[in-house]
Amino acid sequence: MYWLYKTEPEECSIDDFANNPTKPIVWEGVRNYQARNFLRAAALDDLVLIYHSSCKLIGLAGIARVVKTAYPDPSQFQPDSIYFDARSSATQPRWFAVELIFVQKFPSVVPLDKLKRSSKLEQLALVQKGSRLSVMPVQPDEWQVMLAMATKE
Repeated sequence: MYWLYKTEPEECSIDDFANNPTKPIVWEGVRNYQARNFLRAAALDDLVLIYHSSCKLIGLAGIARVVKTAYPDPSQFQPDSIYFDARSSATQPRWFAVELIFVQKFPSVVPLDKLKRSSKLEQLALVQKGSRLSVMPVQPDEWQVMLAMATKE
């Protein structure tokens, strides 16, 4: 399966993955139930498009791979964390994390405008008006279209 995960580059960017390509990064802090459910559905070795948002250069930045599937997000239990959730418990966690590892950094960011102009991506949740999910599935044909955009110079 394929996925798209949104991140603010100041928090976690494709460069964080590329600078330490063998070290898994914990993808934590997802606090939307639908996005959480998608995160829990990620399987070992699924590929993930890393999408930079809330920054100067918004768009697809690279690819990571799932190396550890969903487990309780440790930040929900840490009172000093911005992701702390007092309603979560070890026996009934509400939020989950996965671990990703670097696969590829694109030569340049594929901008959202370019993705929106592709008729082949009209059904992609990312380009839908009002879609704000930080974790979303990507269909195989959509994956191929975005990968082609990213690798063309």
